[in-house]
Amino acid sequence: MVVRRDSAVGEQVPDGTKEPTKAASPTPVKGAVKKVTATKTASKKAVSKKGAPVEDVSGKAAPARSATGKKAAPPAAAAKKSVSKKAAPAKAVAKKTVPAKAAAKRTAPASGDGTKTAPKKTAAKKTVPAKTAAKKTVPAKTAAKKAPPGQPSVAEPPRDESHTALVRRARRINRELAEVYPYAHPELDFQNPFQLIVATVLSAQTTDLRVNQTTPALFAKYPTPEDLAEANAEEVEEILRPTGFFRAKTKSVIGLSKALRDDFGGEVPGRLEDLVKLPGVGRKTAFVVLGNAFGRPGITVDTHFQRLVRRWKWTEQTEPDKIEAAVGALFPKSEWTMLSHHVIFHGRRICHARKPACGACPIAPLCPAYGEGETDPEKARKLLKYEKGGFPGQRLNPPQSYLDAGGIPAPPLGAG
Repeated sequence: MVVRRDSAVGEQVPDGTKEPTKAASPTPVKGAVKKVTATKTASKKAVSKKGAPVEDVSGKAAPARSATGKKAAPPAAAAKKSVSKKAAPAKAVAKKTVPAKAAAKRTAPASGDGTKTAPKKTAAKKTVPAKTAAKKTVPAKTAAKKAPPGQPSVAEPPRDESHTALVRRARRINRELAEVYPYAHPELDFQNPFQLIVATVLSAQTTDLRVNQTTPALFAKYPTPEDLAEANAEEVEEILRPTGFFRAKTKSVIGLSKALRDDFGGEVPGRLEDLVKLPGVGRKTAFVVLGNAFGRPGITVDTHFQRLVRRWKWTEQTEPDKIEAAVGALFPKSEWTMLSHHVIFHGRRICHARKPACGACPIAPLCPAYGEGETDPEKARKLLKYEKGGFPGQRLNPPQSYLDAGGIPAPPLGAG
């Protein structure tokens, strides 16, 4: 009789007999218990690695035990379970564009211990709306580029601005400019109405600075209307040559002086109707004289004034008399003269025709044309002119308020 030793119990049994059950086996000694435990551990490892049944000591196939100690399923069931264990590749799952609701209804694939594990890609799919929301914030970034930090925020007036809103905005601009230019004044040197009216006529198509550099010699030789009326035209032309268009200007000032001598007794009239009848005198020149020589309110519509009031959307008019009427309706009559000085000062110093210094403009939040010029503060400061840029003012003999504010007198003709 062939005797073999049972590997699990360590007893000798006849070959072909059934394996004794654990309940029937006697209490094993300590060494036998350790061997049984080692054998069971080895069986579990074999089942977990191969998933195949372990051959019993009696030659029969014993059911394999899972890692949890449960009996393994038959081969067919094990095959099905192995198929179910095969999860789809992660990349394939990521590429599928399944709606969120459908993805939520799907059952997660079973793991090795029988529990269900949620797919890792589900959380990533749920973050898609967040990306979409991030894309929606692009206009905000674009707006931030238009208004970089450190620059004034611009509140553009509405397109359909009411008349009341326009009046309020226009008057606020004037108040702001009055604080920036408290010393605003006519930038033509004069000592009496005659000198002012002649200097204003000469200022056409040239700068006030050039006129102020030219008139001292003219008034020194011809101090009164009677003197200038009798002057030699060629001598006057030579004096006025630096102002440009000197022949036409010579004819105007001599004719103006003759009219004052013959019609007004050598005195400059103080009425608009009389002033506009003089040679070379229009409404602009008349209002300069009335406002600054006689203290009578008037709006001076020069090139700077025309440019700025259109940029500020105070009016769309292009003719000087219509601009005067439109802007005059926005302000009390008592403010007309100083309003003209504020606007002209701002036009000469900051709001230039070609390159306005928008980045250095004190009224940028009220200006609908903000951005037409340089908006960078550092670059804008380099565009500033006259006393704010280190340059002299227009007048050789400016008022004391201008000097007290740090203004510098203009140099005489030929100096510097």
